[in-house]
Amino acid sequence: MKKIIFILFFALYTGTAFTQELRCNVQVLASQIQGTNKEVFRTLQEEINAFMNNTIWTDDDFQANERIECKILLNLKERSGDEFSGTIQVSSRRPVYNSSYSTTIIQNKDNDLSFRYVENEPLEFDINSYKSNLTSILAYYAYVIIGMDYDSFSPKGGTPHFKNAEKVVNEAQNSKYEGWKSYESRKNRYWFVENVLDDGYSGAREFVYRYHRVGLDNMYDNPSKARQNIIEALELLQKIHREQPDPYLYYTNLLIDTKSNEFVNVFSEGDMNQMKRVYEILSEIDPSRSDRYEKITQR
Repeated sequence: MKKIIFILFFALYTGTAFTQELRCNVQVLASQIQGTNKEVFRTLQEEINAFMNNTIWTDDDFQANERIECKILLNLKERSGDEFSGTIQVSSRRPVYNSSYSTTIIQNKDNDLSFRYVENEPLEFDINSYKSNLTSILAYYAYVIIGMDYDSFSPKGGTPHFKNAEKVVNEAQNSKYEGWKSYESRKNRYWFVENVLDDGYSGAREFVYRYHRVGLDNMYDNPSKARQNIIEALELLQKIHREQPDPYLYYTNLLIDTKSNEFVNVFSEGDMNQMKRVYEILSEIDPSRSDRYEKITQR
């Protein structure tokens, strides 16, 4: 918190204008918690909103129109004194070039949301030390959102931000709360950054770049070529699936979950050979949704 205050003071003193990276819509739901003062949830929502949108997360210069659109939904289900638990859903979008369309970059539901919160106490975060579980989770997802966005614009462009997310994970290893440790689950915050930063799965990050930058961003100028680029990007996920057919490979599964509907929409028209090829890939790497992907070949 002191670091944030110092940065803001420095900006005012020197005349330097910093623009935050995120334009985050925050919502806190607590309908399942009965018999408690609801004002605490409104205060919590306001403080999380300020934390996400007013913190400077990177050293990069963002213009106001470059801020990353994202949403965070906390669905609180239990409260015991100052302890809260529930789920947190995180999503982010980025615009597609020469289009009014925005594509979802990440969409994830984290079931390991637990934290201590005292109304009106400041939300403090330091990347080099563990302050609280709430701010660690929020900062973790801020870095993940930024990392995913950067990866979609340049090959592995998000690496510094994923490494910051990894720092948050490392500092939280002694926490009493779940979601941070490798042995607790194969689908948690630890395994996401572990997968992302593992060179053995770098093809998944290359998929993110190719799919967005040489795929979707070229749909206006050359839709046929753009779809071919997307097929080649999907072949990277196919390669990972064949070499590492791990049902708990969190990162690649999350990419597919996020994009499954969009895959169908992108190939709702175009060359029939491309449609058949993308159906073959998707039904192999994501067989649980093969009925959905079959619609691609039924145009």
